[in-house]
Amino acid sequence: MNVLYAASEAVPLAKTGGLADVSYALPKALKQRGADVRLIMPKYEEIPENYASRFSRIAEFNVTFGWRSQYCGLLMAEIDGMVVYLIDNEYYFKRSGLYGYDDDAERFVFFSMAVMEAARYAGFKPDIVHCHDWQTALIPFLLRTRYAFDPAWAYVKSLFTIHNLKYQGVFNMELIKELTGAGDDLFDYDGLGFYGDANCMKAGIGFADKLTTVSPSYAEEIQTAYYGERLDPLLAYRREDLTGIVNGIDESYYDPMNDSALHTPYRSSLSRKRKNKLDLQAELALPQSADIPMIGIVSRLVEQKGFDLLAAIIDELLQEDVQLVVLGAGEHRYERMLAEAAERYPDKARLWLGYSDRMARRIYAGADMFAMPSRFEPCGLGQLVALRYRSVPIVRETGGLKDTVRDYEEAAGSGNGFSFSNYNAHDFLFTLKRAIGLFRDEKKWKEIVDNGAREDYSWNSSAKMYMDMYEQLLAYRKEQETWPVTS
Repeated sequence: MNVLYAASEAVPLAKTGGLADVSYALPKALKQRGADVRLIMPKYEEIPENYASRFSRIAEFNVTFGWRSQYCGLLMAEIDGMVVYLIDNEYYFKRSGLYGYDDDAERFVFFSMAVMEAARYAGFKPDIVHCHDWQTALIPFLLRTRYAFDPAWAYVKSLFTIHNLKYQGVFNMELIKELTGAGDDLFDYDGLGFYGDANCMKAGIGFADKLTTVSPSYAEEIQTAYYGERLDPLLAYRREDLTGIVNGIDESYYDPMNDSALHTPYRSSLSRKRKNKLDLQAELALPQSADIPMIGIVSRLVEQKGFDLLAAIIDELLQEDVQLVVLGAGEHRYERMLAEAAERYPDKARLWLGYSDRMARRIYAGADMFAMPSRFEPCGLGQLVALRYRSVPIVRETGGLKDTVRDYEEAAGSGNGFSFSNYNAHDFLFTLKRAIGLFRDEKKWKEIVDNGAREDYSWNSSAKMYMDMYEQLLAYRKEQETWPVTS
């Protein structure tokens, strides 16, 4: 089967978040199962030159949308065994950063239109187009409307994946009408209309043949008013077409036995793992001791990730014999809170402001525990990487965290981490203290770590579920192809 994987970012080319990791690892896993998956994304300025130089220009054409007729170059290369196409337009994409511009609506309408036009020149006829988040959510809409009778897209089925429902691409209705050329009838409650504006995410949810999101619990949660971001009625209406599939991680990349960022390679040996803690403590000028429990956090510093909970209890937490190491950037209030805590507790807290892939992996390896007290978490990759590096996750029971981390039960000896259910600072603190206490019991701590070590965090099972969905779409496509043509 031929799958065109449309995304706004993918490692190693361009990344702002977990979508980029998924857009690299999932197609690789699908290819191993026999699908011809090809990625298409914008040609951003920040794509490293050692990758950008590999691409060859295979076509040039104009994309007409609204009153505009914009140049588009189509580039192609093979990256790590996968064919990747880039949509080239310097006016829209030769900029610092991927998102956050006043004309993002125009930029990603252009990208969606360019993907549709690129099908004429790519030398690749997709059976399925798999789209991700609001930046590509208009593609299923275009497939059902403007390109409904276009031979280049005949019988192509669409799958739309929601990675984070909070970010929906909501823009002025008149602007989206003008950019897409769609009529008023497509901007009512059943179309793209959204409380007086137009909603790109809603286009994907409403018009794709099948929907997925990144964990079973999140699939259930977003059908409720609390998590649904005002799209819960539509998601509940489409519940039969919505499936939650937990993300995996690329275990060849996240491998503590073969990680150049680490001082000491290890698999499940806690004594070897703790040599990496000593090395991290030395680099961060923290007191060196294998016996001091270290809590790591690698995250965007935003409200979604539970940093208001941490702010409420950080002084009480740091009264314990513990070290806290945080890597990330985001909202100024959280950056300031963590920086001030590091000043007040110079022997116990450190903030690495910004992002460093090397330091992130050193924290995963050096930390004994990994905290994710998220208000909501569609899937979360951090807890999966932490488990891979034998760091015990401490999470709130929401979304993918609930699906992948099971609270340790001492009597049964079961569970791979620690969890709490209420979004409450003192519940979080109680859970942290419980974990710190059990860290002192080497036998029980090893039991928790070993429970996590027995699990599969790769893309194997998730890729199989996606392949099953593709097969369902292909079966429907073949059935559709046999329908009689009516005048």
